[in-house]
This record gives sequence, C-alpha cells and structure tokens, in this order.
Amino acid sequence: MSDITVVLPFSLPPAELAPDLLRALTLPSLAMLLARAEPARSAVGKAGGARDENSAVADGFARALPHETWLARRFGLDEKGDRSSPAIAAMLMAAQKSASAPADGYWFVVSPVHFHVARDHLVLTDTRSLALSENDAMDLFTAALPAFEEAGLMLRFGSAGSWFVRADAWRDMVTATADAACGHNIDIWMPQGPSARAWRKLQNSVQMDWHAHPVNAARSNAGQQPVNSLWLWGGAQALPPPSRVPVAMAGFQGWFAGFTALASSVVDAPDLAPLLVATEPHRLLLRAELIGPALAGDWAEWLDRVRELEITLFAPLLAALRTGQIERLQIILGHATELQAWSVTRASLRRFWRTPSLTRLRSASSSPANAA
Repeated sequence: MSDITVVLPFSLPPAELAPDLLRALTLPSLAMLLARAEPARSAVGKAGGARDENSAVADGFARALPHETWLARRFGLDEKGDRSSPAIAAMLMAAQKSASAPADGYWFVVSPVHFHVARDHLVLTDTRSLALSENDAMDLFTAALPAFEEAGLMLRFGSAGSWFVRADAWRDMVTATADAACGHNIDIWMPQGPSARAWRKLQNSVQMDWHAHPVNAARSNAGQQPVNSLWLWGGAQALPPPSRVPVAMAGFQGWFAGFTALASSVVDAPDLAPLLVATEPHRLLLRAELIGPALAGDWAEWLDRVRELEITLFAPLLAALRTGQIERLQIILGHATELQAWSVTRASLRRFWRTPSLTRLRSASSSPANAA
C-alpha cells in the first residue's frame, strides 16, 4: 500500500486558546481529512500514558517532546524513552558530512544557546531565534575548544547549531532536547547524573570565555541575543548504522536530519510534490514550521503558517487521496504534551455523512475527539 505519514508538531493549539484560534481558521481540505479519518492507534508512542487509544499525553516534564519521542521510537533511537532526549548524536554526525560518522565512543550533541536572565532563574530561549551564522559559530567553537581539551574531551564541529563531544564516561547522563526545555527554568532541565557536575563546570568555563567574545559584542551591537551557553543532549553510542528503513523522507532539517541517515531515500526540499512521486511505498514528511511560533507564543504567525499549510500541504494531500496517487494518509498532530494520530484512506473519504470539521484539532485535555 502506498502511504504517507505527515508529522505536524504543534499543530494542536493550546486548550485555553483553541476556541479562538480555530474560529479564525478556514481549512476546508484539512477539515475534510480529519472528519473522514479514523484513529491510528498503532502510531502513537507511550508519551506518558495514553488518554485515548490514538492520543498520547505527557506530564509536561518529559525530556523530549511527543513528536520527538515518536520519531525516536519510529527509528529505534529511544534508548531511554522520553526520560531523556533521543539518542541522535551518532546519526546526526553521519548526516552532517562536516562532522563524519564516529567510529567508536559515546557522543553528545552540543548546541550553542542563549539563556535569558529572569528575576531569579535562567530560561532557555528558542535556538531558532539565534540565527547563528556558520562563521560566527566556528569562531565560538574555536574559543570553546581549549576548555573541552583541558577536560580531556574531543569536540567536533558539525554545523552552526550542532557540535559534538565524545564523553564516554557520561553515557548515563539524562538530558533534554532544547525544544522540551525552551521557555522553562533550566534548573530541572539541565543534564542529570553522576557526571552532571563535570558538565556544569565545563559549561561555566565556556560561558566565561564567551562573555566578552567579539561575536557576542557584535551581536549585542546589532540588537541580537548573545550566545552565552551550551546545551548538551542526544547522547548515543557510536555503533555501525542499522539497516536503512525502506522509507522516503522529506522536511527533516536541523537536528531532525539525523533521522535521514536511517532512510532509504531523502528529498532535500520539505515539499510534498517530490515525495508523492518517490518509488518507496512508505513516505514520511515532517513539517516543522509551526514549532517556532508556538514556542514563542506568536499565535498570529502560527495562524498564518497553518493557512499556508492548507494550500501547500492539505489540499494536495486530499487531491492525491482522491485520485489514488496515495492509498493511505496518516496525520500526526501534536503540541508540547500531547500527540494524536489519524488515518484516512481513499475509501474513507466517501463517508459523506461526516461533516468536515476542525474539531479534532482540539487536544484531549480540552475536549473529546469528534467521533461522529
């Protein structure tokens, strides 16, 4: 069967805002798809315990967001479940040619970040807002390198947002993804474990080296946030890559590119059209453009991007189902603490008695799914 799974992080609006946001949306194609869909029970991972058969709800303190955990489980990179971040470091290194895949050791992703100083604590801001250039990232990397070497650790540059450190003694460290910790007091989200103190010491050393760095001086003069710390996550053993999964993937950019090292084929652009003509019967599309606005609480921008998805994604998907270009569509909806999965086929589109509706964009915590 030819099918496509579309993962849409933060497509579910917050419960308290859902009524107003959904009233502002007219999405005929998505409304049709969701109304004619059935729960895709097998698609949802155990992100803190299921509320519905097709809905997983986390407690808000999971160290990976529901869509991150779902992807990690889909590709077998969930060594510690949502108790820690996905074990992505080795696969991300393999996907980034500049870093090259490690032959041995235990590796973590190291991300340059900005900590916002609140009244009595530090808050991790969205890494996307840094817009750090490759040149500036390399300058900061060079400045941080001596501290890592002094600690006896190997540091590699991958991209502006992803560096890698080999730390074999830290394999028991429990870490969180930057998006899971974003907007929160970092104290409970910092790496935990026997080696946590060693990491904090190293982190503090780099913070001091960067405090008056020319890159940060220039960023401050330009009204940009300084890069004032590092985020450690994604710990993974450097093992021979498992057999590639027979799936075509598109839209996996940033750190999500690590999953592409396990796919049989990858479409560089996040567009739907190339994926529809892929030869693999199973195809996976990640559309991540709603994450930034949702984390920032910019709901006007979120609405604009959802409306764009109606044109560029939902309408073409509905047309592909109707013409038989694909036989089944699976839609993974989520927000910071919940994941829902729905499956719609060409045959199920004929259920004319189900009125197109966006009711299923409400989370399980705000209202029951429309089962009409």
